[in-house]
Amino acid sequence: MNKLAGILLFLLPGALAAQEDLNRKLDTYVDKFNSQDNEAVINKIDNKSSAAWMKENIPLFACPDSAIEEIYYFRWWSYRKHIKETPEGTIVTEFIEPVKHAARYNAISCALGHHIYEGRWLRNNDFLKEYVDFWLYHADKGESRPRFHQFSSWLPDALLAYHMVQDDEEYLASRLNDLDKDYLKWEEERQLPNGLFWQHDVKDGMEESVSGGRREENMRPTINSYMVANARALSKIAEMVGNDSLKRNYETKAERLATLLVDSLWDEKDSFFKTRVEKGKGLHPAREAIGFIPWSFHIVPDHRSYAEAWSQVIDTAGFKAPWGLTTAERREPTFRTRGSGHGCEWDGAIWPFASTQTLRGMANFLADYKRGNTITKDDFYEAVHQYAASHVMDGKPYIGEYQDERTGYWLKGDHPRSKFYNHSTFADVVIQDLIGFKPQLGNSFELKPLIPQDQWAYFTLQGVSYKDKVVDIYWDKNGSQYGKGKGLTVYVDGKRVAKSKKLKSLKVNLR
Repeated sequence: MNKLAGILLFLLPGALAAQEDLNRKLDTYVDKFNSQDNEAVINKIDNKSSAAWMKENIPLFACPDSAIEEIYYFRWWSYRKHIKETPEGTIVTEFIEPVKHAARYNAISCALGHHIYEGRWLRNNDFLKEYVDFWLYHADKGESRPRFHQFSSWLPDALLAYHMVQDDEEYLASRLNDLDKDYLKWEEERQLPNGLFWQHDVKDGMEESVSGGRREENMRPTINSYMVANARALSKIAEMVGNDSLKRNYETKAERLATLLVDSLWDEKDSFFKTRVEKGKGLHPAREAIGFIPWSFHIVPDHRSYAEAWSQVIDTAGFKAPWGLTTAERREPTFRTRGSGHGCEWDGAIWPFASTQTLRGMANFLADYKRGNTITKDDFYEAVHQYAASHVMDGKPYIGEYQDERTGYWLKGDHPRSKFYNHSTFADVVIQDLIGFKPQLGNSFELKPLIPQDQWAYFTLQGVSYKDKVVDIYWDKNGSQYGKGKGLTVYVDGKRVAKSKKLKSLKVNLR
């Protein structure tokens, strides 16, 4: 039985009616998106097949926030455009049009982690394993320069996140040796004698940044956070297969690097994680959004002193701007001075890649850290809504490269290479962070919603494929929307497994 058939088997008549309503909503959105698109590039799934593909694959979602709801469907519709069949397996592209710096088939590894985090929620996502294998085994063949290591990567971490949703231990176990070799290659290429990793900002996908440069070998919060997360993931995968020696090895690497990151990149005076510049020059003075990335991977200790960094995300002299979260603090003297739209300037403008990472760090801080009350659920909700609302050009849904923080103008204009830019996540932010669906390694998950208690009267997320089960979530404040009673209700394979009158955290066991 396929997963869609399994979903239909467990749906009760009332749930079937609710799903039909959501399918009609999906059709309306897709008709709109299709009508606004000239479909200049067609990969595996064309526009006319997009509604059917989405119904077969994505969790269905409804909420009273029209911006968040519409962009949820728009981003899945856009993601589908990037699924591409090649002679070396199915891949996911970043640019819809060919770009010069891509590998074969227009493949680029920069947003690989984002693609896996987003795609893990699809019901039929075996293509992600082909995509990973392309980078592990095919991308560098016959190339004059490395293609996989052309950009920093959090691949092992993303694969563990994929496994926690899809329960594919066999695949992870079969790739462990190659992932281990790849980590050692990163150490050989980028690890300094002091234990930290360095990276050019351009190879973080963040060229012309305030603190970096295309040739500067700086110790950045980005690559060091990724390598901590990757080491932790490899330790857990090694534990799954019973390789105790490898488990301990990567556990030690992760602990050591996490300590180095916190000790070496934290600026106590400015209460922020910063870039340590090469040749002993110390920390760069500017705060940048990459300083929030250590929270995206739960690296920062739960101490009140570190929590102070989050005050900058709600400060208009910090990162808060009319159209979203900036990539450098707005008080920085060189903010937005490196040009506009001519290259790829990460000196302050809004980049969805960074917005995704900051939102994940923000959500982790609110959901999992106890010490420090610098931000609230209301702040997070406002940031997510703002992120959704920024997906617009000429009144139509749009996702591009980067954006003016005051006007919302996409700084590449409607350039064909920028259109449908697949360089970030959105559905993953809604599912894991806003609704708070937190996958676990065992037969359970946690629900930690970050929606303020009185913000929404209702929402639903239906047909979530999780460890070969089907999860449906309903929030109905007064009981009139879905007919399942008042409050928060969770169903697994059609059976109610958890309920709360309030929008609060729940632990859900699958059996």
